[in-house]
Amino acid sequence: MFRGRRLRMNPTIRSLVRENRLQAADFIYPVFVVEGKGIKEEIASMPGQYHYSVDCLDPLLDEMKSLGIRACLLFGIPDHKDACGSEAYNENGIIQKAIRYIRSCDPQMYIIADVCMCEYTDHGHCGILDSRGMVKNDETVSYLQRIALSYARAGADMVAPSDMMDGRIGAIRSALDENGFEYVPIMAYSAKYASNFYGPFREAAHSAPGFGDRKSYQMDPANSKEAMREIAADLQEGADAIIIKPALPYLDIMKEASQRFDVPLCAYNVSGEYAMLVAAVQNGWMKPDVIEESLLCMKRAGANMIITYFALYMAKRLKDEKQ
Repeated sequence: MFRGRRLRMNPTIRSLVRENRLQAADFIYPVFVVEGKGIKEEIASMPGQYHYSVDCLDPLLDEMKSLGIRACLLFGIPDHKDACGSEAYNENGIIQKAIRYIRSCDPQMYIIADVCMCEYTDHGHCGILDSRGMVKNDETVSYLQRIALSYARAGADMVAPSDMMDGRIGAIRSALDENGFEYVPIMAYSAKYASNFYGPFREAAHSAPGFGDRKSYQMDPANSKEAMREIAADLQEGADAIIIKPALPYLDIMKEASQRFDVPLCAYNVSGEYAMLVAAVQNGWMKPDVIEESLLCMKRAGANMIITYFALYMAKRLKDEKQ
């Protein structure tokens, strides 16, 4: 019923859905927030990206504002982890504190909260496990509802479930609607592949699986038809926008989705793509122009929004090009 309406009514999302050339308003910047104070530590596998404690976010928020980047995607790294990821839905958890702080510092910042459990579980998987170490889909969905509702209560503008559990979009939509958050949109990681391009992120988020892998609930890289089915199912359940992840190796998925579905599409330019290009530029193997080219190709393929660790760099570059 509300699909698209929540987004059309939101001026920040309208500003993100652009066409043609790249601009700063296209970008959503991922931010890693950690417990503690006075922390800004570079992530080794992602040069130029940092872990921030909440009290150190001010300069970043000021920079984003000055560059015209008006949306962020939050990932939290808690001090405590357990089998059910309880810190993810703790009303005083790291993401909840970050949301409230950012809202107080920059009321116009569009805050998107990633909804998953892998950063919060002691086993590193995206849900509740049974005795065999398999993820229990339905039980996990009930926890995802609690997490999304907690983020909405803290002040998140949008929630973005990245877990890939079946039925979680409909369940989260119902939980939000029943608690007065019917206008909080859902951006679903509908086409999230079991990719090797996530390695640096898992170091950054401290979320690598303690055993096994995530192939049982993420998608087979060889399968494009499943992506279309997953997108259609999530839209039917109430998703307002769709993420395709990774971006560069899956531009065919983005293109097909843009031709089939008339909804906002978001490319996630993931950590492995970032690390590769940074290394190539730093070693002189490719010119820095490759960064702009790669992001432009995502937009050409149909992405209306781009989650990218290059957001600050590209926004500065675009600003300089105008001067």
